[in-house]
Amino acid sequence: MADPAPALPGDVVRLPLPTPFAVGDVNCYLLRGDPLTVVDPGPNMLSATEALESGLAEHGYAIEDVELVLLTHQHHDHAGLAGRIAGRAGAELAAIDPLADYLADYERSMDHDDRFAVETMVMSGIERQVAVTLRTMSAAFRGFGHGADVGRRLRVGEAVEAGGRSLRVLFRPGHSPTDTVLLDEASGVMIGGDHLLERISSNPIAHAPIGIEDPEGVARSPDRPRALRTYIDSMRETHPLDVSLVLPGHGRPFAGARELIDRRLEMHRRRAQKIRDALERPMTAAEIADVLWTNLPVAQTYLALSEVLGHLDLLLEAGEAEVVDGDDGVVRYQPA
Repeated sequence: MADPAPALPGDVVRLPLPTPFAVGDVNCYLLRGDPLTVVDPGPNMLSATEALESGLAEHGYAIEDVELVLLTHQHHDHAGLAGRIAGRAGAELAAIDPLADYLADYERSMDHDDRFAVETMVMSGIERQVAVTLRTMSAAFRGFGHGADVGRRLRVGEAVEAGGRSLRVLFRPGHSPTDTVLLDEASGVMIGGDHLLERISSNPIAHAPIGIEDPEGVARSPDRPRALRTYIDSMRETHPLDVSLVLPGHGRPFAGARELIDRRLEMHRRRAQKIRDALERPMTAAEIADVLWTNLPVAQTYLALSEVLGHLDLLLEAGEAEVVDGDDGVVRYQPA
């Protein structure tokens, strides 16, 4: 039998909301203090709105009572409803600058992300036609997100008063370019979004940087984003913090953040070595993904590719692999 989850503080309520994604429910947190606050109000779908309404009502509140909406990052399952809920409640919507920029021009942001993803897939060995088809699938999910006007742009390092708590705003990119955690330094409670999850590892997804003009060029640039390297750096920044309880974006709250980070760092080291062992000849990232995962659902293609690219970046950094540029525009990797 699994150990019971640590008890939540009395002024914090976890409201699981449905999502259309394989990860399952997303956690919205209600902070019952001044100002009345919700964190990550879920995807833009009717069932999520109804679940949020029902969850608030169980504790004597309505959406219209909410005074502050906080966001941890850009993904649909966390931020999709934010603008609608804040507008309906007349609440302040708060997020860090990059996330505010992303939501301010949502369609453009999504278009750049999709173009970046297509170019990343093509240079990784996936046929362009297949990559474009996967982009079409991604576009079908755009409705679960929505643009929003962030009225309060949070500065990294500042303290925001939310639900009777003073929360330190900390930037922890990697899973996405906009990941933010909110730490109550007085109690050690950290609202973690998808930065740290207990039962599953956060996938550092290869996203386009916020505000770029040439997503295809950035994807092929030697200075392209290194999502896993960024995520590892973020975990190492979190490691020394006094965190007594993590309120994650998915799954139950948990203690032991440092120990979890240690396990995640070791896991990524092992996965990088597994990829190194698979490199018997020049291979594309897509070929490596096929070796590691058989019968992978097509919808998971880009997630798997992001993971392989992240671990290849670690091997390149360690001098254990090297890049072989081909005339076909496809990047291959071989043992160093």
